[in-house]
Amino acid sequence: MPSKQIANFNSSDNKPRILSLFSGCGGLDLGFHQAGYETVWANDFSHWACESFRKNIGDVIVEGDIEQIDPNDPTIPDCDIILGGFPCQDFSMIWKQPGLEGERGNLYKSFLRFVNAKKPKVFVAENVKGLLTANKKKAIQQIITDFENCGYYVQAKLYNFAEFGVPQFRERVLIVGVRLDTGFDFHHPEPTHNETGENGLKPYVTAGQAISNIPKNASNNELLKISEQTRKRLELIPEGGNYSDIPKEHPLYVKSMLSLVYRRMHRNRPSTTIIAAGGGGTWGYHFPEPRAFTNRERARLQSFPDDFEFVGSTTEVRRQIGNAVPPQGVVELARTLLPIFSGNYKKVDLHKKLKAEKDVLFHDRLSKIRGGKR
Repeated sequence: MPSKQIANFNSSDNKPRILSLFSGCGGLDLGFHQAGYETVWANDFSHWACESFRKNIGDVIVEGDIEQIDPNDPTIPDCDIILGGFPCQDFSMIWKQPGLEGERGNLYKSFLRFVNAKKPKVFVAENVKGLLTANKKKAIQQIITDFENCGYYVQAKLYNFAEFGVPQFRERVLIVGVRLDTGFDFHHPEPTHNETGENGLKPYVTAGQAISNIPKNASNNELLKISEQTRKRLELIPEGGNYSDIPKEHPLYVKSMLSLVYRRMHRNRPSTTIIAAGGGGTWGYHFPEPRAFTNRERARLQSFPDDFEFVGSTTEVRRQIGNAVPPQGVVELARTLLPIFSGNYKKVDLHKKLKAEKDVLFHDRLSKIRGGKR
């Protein structure tokens, strides 16, 4: 049972040690901490994200360019697991995606350098859904092959975090690599939530449930000023609707190709995906109140607890929240991995299993990554 597994790691001396890369404000780390792990070293390039990480996760983060950091530096401790969400903008499906050819598309190789140098028992890398189609599907194939060549059995899976208790429809790819000599037969966890709460699962956590009863003194909860025109535009949009619900003949109608523009929440459903940046109309909007979400509401929709205090300007905090991995979305994965650190599992021949995987056409492997209906 997960609770018993967590109990095996209830002291700092025997908690699995995380080395965290592209850490951001620490959402991925927080989810693993909630399952009994501990971060011993972290890195990010963003000053304000590092400040938020330091305030909430721990004073173990190094601010700087990962491409300039040597993973063999003696000040970087050994670890049991490496976590990280290498930059995803070059794989995003919202904007035109250059993929591996983009300025940041090859930063996964820095993640690869650390894995190759530290040889953790397992690694977890997170990225956007667009990674699966970038460079005509060659990007994901190249990334998996590179990690396999480091001595890991790699399984990727497309998650919808609403299916793991996050009050938000958010699809992300999680790539998990298990070191071949461990013999740990990892399988991605099954969803814990669904729309109806049937078949032994819990019902989705809705946006209305998530943002109710926020304390008046909660941090990062300032209202964003919006124009009178925006307020009037929101009043024309129904619950769960967006800009397209405004009649074309109306003077406040706006043209857009993005469904997220002036998207208002539906109280009885998980939120649509929270994003990190964007111009007018992309903040995400409350219902029934004609206003933008506060950053604390956005944080709740990302499953951050109220005592997680973000550091920086309103725009900067929005960026940190939108870029983060929702902590609740990875808790079940973190629990699933715990036996590899306690040794309490039956070993399998991962070398043989990897050879069998490589004999399968990558197109068929990709269909497994996408899973069933999401």
